[in-house]
Amino acid sequence: MRAITNGKIVTVSGDIIENGTVLVQDGKIAGVSREAPGAGCDEVIDAGGGWITPGLIDCHTHISLWPGLDTMPGGMTDVNEETSPITPHIRTIDALNPFDEAIGLVREAGFTTCYTGPGSANVIGGAGTAFKLRGSTAEEMIIPGTEQMKFALGENPKLLYGLDKKMPMTRMGTAALMREALAQAVEYSDALLDSEMGRDKKPKFDAKLQALVKVVRGEQRCRIHCHRSDDIITAIRISREFGLDFTLEHATEGYKVAQTLARENVTCVIGPLLISYMKRELWGLRQDTPALLAKAGVRICLTADGSSDTRFLPIHVGVTVRDGLSEKDAFEALTINPARVLGLENRIGAIEQGYDADIAVFDGHPFSNMTRCVLTMIDGEVLHNRL
Repeated sequence: MRAITNGKIVTVSGDIIENGTVLVQDGKIAGVSREAPGAGCDEVIDAGGGWITPGLIDCHTHISLWPGLDTMPGGMTDVNEETSPITPHIRTIDALNPFDEAIGLVREAGFTTCYTGPGSANVIGGAGTAFKLRGSTAEEMIIPGTEQMKFALGENPKLLYGLDKKMPMTRMGTAALMREALAQAVEYSDALLDSEMGRDKKPKFDAKLQALVKVVRGEQRCRIHCHRSDDIITAIRISREFGLDFTLEHATEGYKVAQTLARENVTCVIGPLLISYMKRELWGLRQDTPALLAKAGVRICLTADGSSDTRFLPIHVGVTVRDGLSEKDAFEALTINPARVLGLENRIGAIEQGYDADIAVFDGHPFSNMTRCVLTMIDGEVLHNRL
């Protein structure tokens, strides 16, 4: 039995415990207490009066696909398969490098689980996956069953292909391609069901359509890139047409349609918030968007979006608290809410008995730029320690 004690415990699922103790055994949280550790502990880790939180989670990154150490103009990246606007059959696991420099940097900032996936160049970009920030092979790192499909609306796909006079050249074209691929996947899925029931022969294998079968059956979540408010509404419209399980990624102008997002019960993964106005669809960027959406009743997560940029995400969160986001909503946006997006809310994202022993310790408030993460534990193993 190992104990982490003498710290302010942010359980997320319950109250903040002043000067409490977290017990860890066999890679799981064995208990949370307001008492000092008992004699049965083999090791006691003194948090030095700091903050003890669940391991932080960024559920929208491109870690490893966009390497932590890059070159200009970015020739090392595997983040976008820029050869076709429809590439659902590509998989992140085939480019996940366990020794990417970003992994250690992000882990040392208190993150224990991330999701990485293709970028937003393509209308349908391929499947990403959640992974723990430890291990020496992709199979050791990924969390099975967390594969999710990337979709994108807005400037990125239409500029990449439209500048070469290829579809999509417009937002209309982007939506049309998305609908076409989904409709074809529905037909393919129905044909597979018919063959399984003995009503027809099995359709000829199609890698792209096969990759979308779980999507159109509502069995795999879609992560839809959209910044402008009209793209946000298009994402909702198409998702409702095909019965998709989806989240909205970035939702930069979400504050313009906050009531619609709340009414539709949409989860928004917001960010990056500290970024330049590098393209038209970012001109509406505001740092109080998380606060405005949370106050409207929208479930939010926060992301730094890039690769090693995730290590600075707690500072981004501090800015959102400055601009009106409650501390409770801020902690949930980096813990239990992204765990829900990944379908892992019964395993990570809170300090609760039976959860994975993924824990971070900070020497000050986790969202202050003057704070340092001094310990990161994943599955009960200390992988970063400055105590």
